[in-house]
Formats: sequence, structure tokens, C-alpha cells
Amino acid sequence: MNDTTMTNIELRATWGLGTIFALRMLGMFMVLPVLSIYGMALEGANQSLIGLAIGIYGLVQAIFQIPLALISDRVGRKPLIVVGLLIFALGSIIAALTSSIWGVILGRAIQGSGAIAAPLMALLSDLTREQNRTKAMAFIGVSFGVTFTIAMALGPIITRLIGLSGLFLGVTALALTAVALTVLVVPSTNSHTMNRESGVVRGSFTKVLGNPQLLKCNVGIFCLHTILMLNFIALPPMMAKAGFVTSEQWKVYLVTMLTSFLTVIPAIIYAEIKRQIKRIFFSCMTLLLFTEIVWLLAGTHLWLIFTGTQLFFLSFNIVEALLPSLISKESPAGYKGTSMGIYSTSQFLGVAFGGTLGGCLFQLQGQWLVFLAGASIALICCLVSTTLREPPHISSLRLTLPTCLLTESQLTQHRLQAKPGVIEVLVIPEERSVYVKVDTKKTNRDTLEKTVTSLKETLENKN
Repeated sequence: MNDTTMTNIELRATWGLGTIFALRMLGMFMVLPVLSIYGMALEGANQSLIGLAIGIYGLVQAIFQIPLALISDRVGRKPLIVVGLLIFALGSIIAALTSSIWGVILGRAIQGSGAIAAPLMALLSDLTREQNRTKAMAFIGVSFGVTFTIAMALGPIITRLIGLSGLFLGVTALALTAVALTVLVVPSTNSHTMNRESGVVRGSFTKVLGNPQLLKCNVGIFCLHTILMLNFIALPPMMAKAGFVTSEQWKVYLVTMLTSFLTVIPAIIYAEIKRQIKRIFFSCMTLLLFTEIVWLLAGTHLWLIFTGTQLFFLSFNIVEALLPSLISKESPAGYKGTSMGIYSTSQFLGVAFGGTLGGCLFQLQGQWLVFLAGASIALICCLVSTTLREPPHISSLRLTLPTCLLTESQLTQHRLQAKPGVIEVLVIPEERSVYVKVDTKKTNRDTLEKTVTSLKETLENKN
């Protein structure tokens, strides 16, 4: 079999875990476009508490993201995924059975505590070989975008038919389906490989947090998701006030999401090939600022509301796709997993802050103050993006060290560092790994693996 051809186990792991991730994200996203309207019918509800119900999920997710990533190395990936999904289902049931806004807040908090993203990616790393891991993780990334598009349209449709309680029961069913897939479809493994490309490393947070470029990316994703939550607080009521009934709003989300999703791919390809990531990033952040201004001035003019919605999701989806690429390029060799863990935490903190802030501002002065806050945060992002450098167009690779090279760290590093296109090398003997940042136009995995094999044979011949 060709080295780059996925085995049956790799295919089952990729499709199974990708589907589980999609089901979980579908359950999370479907609530966003409907909670600010349908939630107002709950006992004791006001806009501030609706914002808290939206934001508290992100806060709890942010708290548990990194700890659960570290715990999965000890207790195993699949048990933690199953437990996380069951906790998510429990929170969904509580939210479905309550008639009070406080019950929904409690349910959303419990949902958030079932953070499975880190152990899921770690299990994917355990079950796929190095040469196929990028393809597997790309599939997960694509499933995220597709799921977001489906959820934006499906949430309003389901809620219109069976109500908010019915929606949460549907989310419960999705979580339980994901549990069944984890147990019955996803392969099991007793071998847990420490892969710094996808796993969080203890004691590495200072190194990552001290990197100015990574810090700017974290600020970017925090602001992006703050703006997203602010808009989901104000946009659905604004459309309803303008005469576009809640039961029909799914059509707007579907059209705008499909259009923007189709635009993302050529924009990302252009940014990568032409090495214009900084320019595209700044342009999209400027477009986000313009969108918030459009909504500020829209009033009850539906054509302005729809124009703003299309522009927002266009720019949001491009930035959402660009930032992980920036993190990958800027993270030091051997610290990509830690960088992504901090990035995800920043993302969910943005969800928490945006939801809570948006609810308070909406209750205080209505939608205009929410959009003004969104415009202010977008302006901050524009200013931050001007200080970004064009990232080095490099990739991260992990190679497995033969036993005879475990005591030859300096020699291994020297030989690999001497290869054209190699930017940085980190040898971790206790993990039997070497992490390399490379320019793939000048070298590739096959060349580096041959270098390691050649060095191994040289040492064996000497002995």
C-alpha cells in the first residue's frame, strides 16, 4: 500500500471523529440564531439573561479546554469523549425540560463543561500516521464550516416547528448519536502518542503566550467571536422588528452562509499562494467594521440588514479560516498543539464576553448600542491587524526517531538543520520525536525521513 493511502482504521477514525465533531458543533450552533428571540418567552427572561445563556457556554468551555486536553493523556481519549458527550446531553436535557431562563443558563453551563475537542483531536492523532494526519485534520476543519452553515438554517426551522424545548431535545439526540459512534465506529487504541502538533504540553504556556504574533492571533479570534455573539443578540430581533418574521429568517442565514462559504475557498487559496495573508486579513477586518456601521444605520430597511448580513458572514468565515493557518505558521516547532489550545480558549472567552456584553447592552439601550460595541471591537481588530507581519510560509512536521538516535539529539538536529528549507528543529528524545518547521517548496517529509534513516544507518555501521 502507498504510504499516503489511508488504511481502513485511518478512514474509520477520520470519518467517525469528523462526524462526531460535526454533530457536537451542530448542537451548539443551532441555538445561536434563535435564543435571543424564543428565549424571551421563558420565565424570568430578559435580554441580559439571554446574553448570559449564550455566553456561559463559552466561559465553561474556556475553563475546561486545556485541563481536559492534559487529562486525556492519562485517562484515555475515548472514555473522556464519551463522558464529555454525555455531560453535553445532560445539559441539553436540563435546558429542554425547564420553563425558566435560569434553567437554560444552567443547562448551557453543563453543556459547556463537556469539552471534547482536545481529546478528539488527540485520538485522531493516535489513530493516523504522520503522512495522513494533515488530511484527517483538514476533514475536521471542513466539517466545522459545513456544520456552521447547516446549523444557521436548521436551528430556526426546528425551533419554529417544535419550539425551543424541542430544539434542545434534538440536540440531546445528536449528542447521544455521537456517543454511539464513538463506541461502535471509532477504532480503539491503547497507544497514546504524545504529539506536540495536536497536544498541549505542560509548562509551555509562557513560551507561547510570550510570542507577539501568536498573541495578536489570540486577540483576533477573541474579538471575532465577541462580535459574532454581539450580532446574534441584536440581529434576529432587528430582522423581526423590520417585518421579517422569525420563522423565515433561516432563509437569510442559508443564502448568506452558502454564498460566503463558496467565497472562502478562493480567498484562502489566493492568500496562501500569493502570500497575501496579512492583506486579506486586514481587508476582512475592515469589512467587519463596515458591516457593523451598516447595521447601525439600517433601522428597519431590510435591504440594508440583508446586505450587512452577507458582508458579515463573508468576512467572518474568511478570517475564521485564516487564523488557524496563522497559528500553525507562527507557532514554534513542537508547540503547535499548545498554541492551538490557547487559541481555542481565547475563542470561547470571546463567546462568553460577547454574549454577556451583548445582552447587557441590548437591555440598556437596544440594538444600536450592541452594533456600536461591535464596530468599536472591529476597529481594535483593524488596528491590531496592521501590526501583523506577513507570516513565513512554512509547515510543521513531526518525525519519529529511531532508538539509536535517542541519545544523539545534537547530531540529529545538526543534520536536519543543514537541509535546504529547514527553518527550525526541536528534538524531544523522551517522546521519540523531532519537530521540524520547513518550507515545503524547498524540502518535504520524504527527504527529511531519508535523512533520519541515513543517519541511523551511519550510526549502526559505526557500532
